[in-house]
Amino acid sequence: MPSTQETTRPAAHVASAQAPSSQQLFDRFRRVFARIAEHATRREIERELAYEPVAWLNAERFGALRVPLAHGGIGASVEQLYDLLIELGEADSNLPQILRAHFGFIERLLAEIDPALHGPWMRLAAEGVVFGNATTELGDGAITTMQTTLKRDGDAWLLDGDKYYSTGTLYADWISVSAQRLNDDGSSERVIALVPAEAKGVERVDDWRGFGQRLTASGTTRFRQVRVKAENVLLYVRDQPTPLTAHFQLTHLATLAGIARAIVRDAVAFVQPRKRVYSHGSGSTPREDPLVQQVIGQLASTAFIATATVQAVARGLGEIDRFRVRGEIVPQSLLFEVELNTAKAQAGIVDAVLQAGTRLFDIGGASALQEDRRLDRHWRNARTLASHNPTIYKGRVVGDHLLNGARPTFYWAVGAIAS
Repeated sequence: MPSTQETTRPAAHVASAQAPSSQQLFDRFRRVFARIAEHATRREIERELAYEPVAWLNAERFGALRVPLAHGGIGASVEQLYDLLIELGEADSNLPQILRAHFGFIERLLAEIDPALHGPWMRLAAEGVVFGNATTELGDGAITTMQTTLKRDGDAWLLDGDKYYSTGTLYADWISVSAQRLNDDGSSERVIALVPAEAKGVERVDDWRGFGQRLTASGTTRFRQVRVKAENVLLYVRDQPTPLTAHFQLTHLATLAGIARAIVRDAVAFVQPRKRVYSHGSGSTPREDPLVQQVIGQLASTAFIATATVQAVARGLGEIDRFRVRGEIVPQSLLFEVELNTAKAQAGIVDAVLQAGTRLFDIGGASALQEDRRLDRHWRNARTLASHNPTIYKGRVVGDHLLNGARPTFYWAVGAIAS
């Protein structure tokens, strides 16, 4: 059993007999989303980390969405999760990325980890515990290994290493750490070590300096001789088709769809009250100018297409999950299809949303550039999200599959290739 001494959460609500409908979920969370959106611009200007919004979501048990009813969770479907993440991304695009590791951990348990091991972790999530991540390492380490290690310490393990892009970990209660376990027989294997965020030897540093997604705290996490109980180490297989990479990528795409919707929202709010027009314009007010109307319509089209694309991929992931629920083997062809569709979605959505973030400024001239509006945050945030798992490689994977029947890439890594 994982230690919960650092967790002071109330017990999970009693699970209802049935999972909620989409409308029930929207009714439950839209009030929180509206509250988050209200001061999103101020948080961006002041670089005020999103502790309060995370707490508001936690109060409504947002992190328990995909926890099964049997473990005290909400029992939402995959499709419902991504519909809500799109709306959360519209409110503040930092929030879905902050919680990406949390929801990714839940999906990993469901798809890749022995169900007999789910109980303690699912119950923590149902109670409001947030899981962060510590996966990526800086430097030119070998692409096939982790520099972060677990070494035997009696009946437990000692964790050592440095991670970067630890998105969400500053807000987390527990951290899911990718590490290389060094076994007694000289072999090693990739594992997930789960450690309390406040454990001795853990240091979380807010040193993310990217120009977008500035509140995600995607910085450094250091582990120095962190003691990890044996039952808090989970083994997973990286050389088999999995829905996990599609889940992780689709969270970014849902966030981009949310940004596209926020662009429309802010464009409409900017244009509607304006009276000033150009002498060579085409309307008596900006809202009556057909050229401005056309731009607004094009922005709305991008948001619609991005949302519909994310929902289409989510349906495929939902189908995979329903195979799991029925206790049936997921067809490899379906795993391939969903992974490739996620790559196609990324290649299609990214450029469209980035273009919308630029086109937004066609509606208002220099007035739209005022820093107190922070309309530039939409493009900066979209550009930052688009830089994760670079889009150019997604197009290549799809093309290689279509031309040569190549198997899609599932788990990917970064590092240097040994010469």
